[in-house]
Amino acid sequence: MLKRVLDLIGSIVGLILVSPILAIVSVLIRWRLGPPVLFRQERLGLREHPFEVIKFRTMTNERGPDGNLLPDADRLPAFGRRLRAASLDELPELWNVVRGDMSLVGPRPLPVQYRHRFKSDERVRHTVRPGITGWAQVQGRNTVDWDDRLAMDVWYARNQSVWLDLRILARTVRAVLARRGISAKGEATMPVLRPEIPDQREDP
Repeated sequence: MLKRVLDLIGSIVGLILVSPILAIVSVLIRWRLGPPVLFRQERLGLREHPFEVIKFRTMTNERGPDGNLLPDADRLPAFGRRLRAASLDELPELWNVVRGDMSLVGPRPLPVQYRHRFKSDERVRHTVRPGITGWAQVQGRNTVDWDDRLAMDVWYARNQSVWLDLRILARTVRAVLARRGISAKGEATMPVLRPEIPDQREDP
């Protein structure tokens, strides 16, 4: 309950404070990338219930001759990389926190197509709300491999506290200012999670 109250206060105050930045970034995206300004995608939330995450768009919509979108690396221009490096693309997620879909701190929400790619013990990560930042993010962000990243998410879910959240938020500020761990080696962001695991679909 306390965590939710702090999330609500923090996200509302945050939205008010960054509203000028939101307006400026929206105009720049419209100018540099065209519409839409926002990127929306279904992600796994608390207890694996899907929700629509809201972020600033950083990629173009370029498609190949077959009509399919080009790989992420080919659609991520320098402008989009700068938005990601400064974590400005994450700011609209404050609205997800206000709505109760997310928390300020928690495991990062992953795409719904990953639902059956988790080992049974890794699904503990879904017993808490996903977050804008989290324990795995301050340990190396997207440079941490999937096994370690998911293990860190599980550790957080089992050890979460207000003090741990405050520690993570403080370390997040330092990581953003240092612009560390923006992407995995050889990837625009992160490689795809392992294939589906059909025999471990147990409720967390």
